[in-house]
This record gives sequence, structure tokens and C-alpha cells, in this order.
Amino acid sequence: MNLKGHIKIALIYFFIVAILGVCMRMFQVVDFDFNYKNILHTHSHIALLGWVYTALTTIIYQLFLSNKQIEKSYKRLFWSTQISILGMMFTFPFTGYALFSIIFSTYFLINTYVFVRLFLKHTSLEQKKTHSYKLICAALWLMVLSSIGPWALGGIMNTLGSTSSWYRNAIYFYLHFQYNGWFLVALLGILFFIFEKNSISISQKTFKLFFKLFLSGVVLTFFLSVLWMQPNSIFYFLAGIGSVFQIAAFVVLFSIVFQHKQLIKIPFTKLEGALLKTVGLLFIIKLLIQLIGAFPAISEIIKNNIDFVIAYLHWIFLGIVTISVFAFLNYFKLFRITKTNYVVYLNAFVITESLLFYKGFVVWFNSRLIENYYLYLVIASTIFLIAITWLLVLQINKKNTSY
Repeated sequence: MNLKGHIKIALIYFFIVAILGVCMRMFQVVDFDFNYKNILHTHSHIALLGWVYTALTTIIYQLFLSNKQIEKSYKRLFWSTQISILGMMFTFPFTGYALFSIIFSTYFLINTYVFVRLFLKHTSLEQKKTHSYKLICAALWLMVLSSIGPWALGGIMNTLGSTSSWYRNAIYFYLHFQYNGWFLVALLGILFFIFEKNSISISQKTFKLFFKLFLSGVVLTFFLSVLWMQPNSIFYFLAGIGSVFQIAAFVVLFSIVFQHKQLIKIPFTKLEGALLKTVGLLFIIKLLIQLIGAFPAISEIIKNNIDFVIAYLHWIFLGIVTISVFAFLNYFKLFRITKTNYVVYLNAFVITESLLFYKGFVVWFNSRLIENYYLYLVIASTIFLIAITWLLVLQINKKNTSY
């Protein structure tokens, strides 16, 4: 099966996401005749479902399911999923949340359930004993859990309306268990798979501690997403405990890495190592932001500051998740990234995040934006587009695809 072709498709989605990102930044600079909210919905759906979902499930298939027995079933499922993604891509810009976009979104969810069934049914008994399987399995169930959000939206819109707090919480529920659940736990599962294939042994006791701490943290940090409602103090406490659990889990993971640091260096190239070190730094900062966000005074600031929320979501998606995916795709020879290409991407990320967080602080302190701020944001987004275009061309150019 041409899995490299599947990754090219995922990168095309990422390329489209980058174009839409530039268009959204341009809304503040020039007049557009499109509905901004509809473009935003398209941008987010194609980013999460087109780029990340396609890339992660392709890696998972290669690691756990790549045998001839289910190749035909997986091919049918893959193309069925692409139909649902394309359907969303061509309906959301023009209709937003309406009949056809909802049909394609529902169709996508059904495809994800079929993938979970395929994974659970056809993974070998030997693989089911591994730590990596347990993490991937947990990630997929978290993905299923996240789908409660979209299923609930229809009923909420028909009864309480889109201005209801339940509407906002359903979206946050979905996003949290996608970003902090499915994506991050799946990436950890892939990392542990690499550990296992390179004889980096982790005791059952250590893994259980890490697994329980991280998963408990994933569940409890959801309460960070509802603090905007100024709920009972127990919610702040649970959010704080969840943040502490995840920090503790990271300490366990760091101790594993430190204990086997010489062995861990062997399988990765210098570039892959640099990518994963970047992810580690970004993840530490994410954990600190989570912990700080559990304090009532800080959550009150974030509640009224959408720029901080957008910056944080991009921090996870464009930083932690995407850079990890780059490293793992390169490691498994499903695509190729060069040092220069990565430096351009990283610069775009740093500049964009700096501008987004800067605007958050400007709103917080009620001060004025620098002149031409939105133009700078357009330029930063364009650098992203250049980096992703370059990456896509690198995969298409056959002269550069010898891994």
C-alpha cells in the first residue's frame, strides 16, 4: 500500500489549512467577500481531521495493521474518510454548520469508529501486550469520547441555541479530548513503539505510574475548559490536580528518557532529535500554562481574552503535535523534512505565537497594538505557507524522496 501517498494527501490538507490561515489574517487588512466564521470552521476541521487525523492513522496503520489481510478494508476506509473530509472542505466555507456540512461531519465520525474497530480487531495478541498498544488504544478511545461534543451540538442548537453555555462547552469538550487526549496520547504511543523496537525497556510499574498519571491528567484538565463560567471552587481544584498529575507524568517520562539517554539517541537522526527536543520544551511550557490557568485570577483573565486561547491552541497544534508528527513521519520514512525546511517552519511558529500572545497581553493591559500589527501577522502566516509548500514539494519531487 502506498502510505507515502496517504501522507502526501495529509500534507495537501495542511497546505490548504495554511492558505485558509493566510486568508483569515487578510480579513483584518483587506476586504473579503467570504463569511469569516465559515472560513474558520473550514480551517479548524481540515487542520484536525484532514492533516492530523490522516497523518496519525497512517502511522498507526503502518505500525500495527500493515498486513495483507486487511489492506482492502483499510483502503476502502481511507477513501471513505477522504470523501467525508472533502465534503466538509467544500461545504463549510459556503454554509457553515448546515445540513450538508453536518452530514459530512457525521459521516467522518462514523469512519473514525470503523478505524477504532479495525485497530482493536486486527492488532496481534503479541502487540496487545506492549505499552505502545495500551497508549494507542487509550488515544483512540479518547477520540471516541471527544465525539460526544459534536453529537451533542445538534441537540443543543435545536433546544438551547448557539449562545448557550452548553454549546460552548460542547465545543471545548471536543477540542480538549482531541488536542490533549487523542493527539497527545497517540504521539506518546508512537514514541513508546520506537522505544520498544530499539530495546529500551520500561518496567511495568513505571509505565503504569506514567499511564495512570497522564490519563487522569487528561480527564481532569478538561475542567480548565469550563472555568470561563466561574463554576464552583471544586472545578478549579480538579483542574489544578489534573495539571499536577500531568506534570508528574512528564517527570516520570523524563526520568525514562534520562535513564536510557544513550540508547534513545541511537535510532534518531540529529534532525529528528532536534525536533523532539523542541517538542519537549514546548510541552513543558504547555504544562506550566495549564497549571497557572487553574488559578481563579488567571482563568478570569483568559475567559475574556480569546487571543490567549487561540495562541494556546496553536501552541499545541502547530508546535507540539505537528512537529512531533514531522519527526515520526521522517523516522518511519513516510516523508522527508530538511533542516532548512524545519528552520523556516519553526521561525514562522515562533513569530506567529509571539504576535498572538502579544495581542493577548495588549488586551489584558488595555493598551494599543503596534502599527501594522495585522500586516505582520499576515507575513508570519505567509512564512508558514512557504514552509508547508516547500515540505509538500519535497515529497512530490522524486529526486528528493530517497529516504
